[in-house]
Amino acid sequence: MPTIDADGTPINVVIEGKEGAPVLMFSNSLGTDLHMWDAQARHFSKNFRVVRYDQRGHGKSGAPAGAYSIERLGKDVLAILNTLDIARVNYCGLSMGGMTGMWLARLAPERFDKMVFANTAPKSQTPDSWNTRIGLVSTKGMDAIGDGVMNIWFTKEFREKNADTIAKMRATLTATNPTGYIGCCSAIRDMDQRWAIADIKLPSLIIAGRADNATPLKDSEFMKERIASAQLVALDAGHISNVEQEAAFTAALDQFLARN
Repeated sequence: MPTIDADGTPINVVIEGKEGAPVLMFSNSLGTDLHMWDAQARHFSKNFRVVRYDQRGHGKSGAPAGAYSIERLGKDVLAILNTLDIARVNYCGLSMGGMTGMWLARLAPERFDKMVFANTAPKSQTPDSWNTRIGLVSTKGMDAIGDGVMNIWFTKEFREKNADTIAKMRATLTATNPTGYIGCCSAIRDMDQRWAIADIKLPSLIIAGRADNATPLKDSEFMKERIASAQLVALDAGHISNVEQEAAFTAALDQFLARN
């Protein structure tokens, strides 16, 4: 479990699987940590060298004060690859992780083989909506958004049938450093990659949730239109589709990575 220095900020990394195998990197969403990928890591570490990390401001990574940027989050990934001396990886990011992936696919394509953009968007909501969330966390803390975020992350049916999973995900959210959370909210608020993503040439898979109210299906359809190499898979899930539809998500990723 190495700690990588990214321009003075420690980034927590976990590495699993056989040395010398193709590398698959997972990047977490806003308000989670690398453990959101536990099920996928167990599956893919059989055939891949799996690299997971906590985005800055999350989990065991550092949470410097101030607004972050998508560029900064992308450079954190490059710092990990450079420090670990990894030339190329397959990359899978969900929500904020997918936004980070779009930046990487555009500006450092030589470091990646295939890209997976899950439950994400090149522009997310409005600045006012993000400022409202930032203000709420600033004044009342992470617990104030806990129930509302769970309602966005997962469908009502899943929440009712999987209380333990919801409790675990809520606990991860509310344990997130508020300074780091606000920094990442600022990065998403200020991001607009809608037109730049047309520059992405890497083989790409877009995974969407049909019941995702945070990054709706229309956002994924827009991405597919803009990214010439992209395929789109829609799952019956809310925002955190790799947890809500674990088997279907893993199967879609499996099939995509297996293609030549």
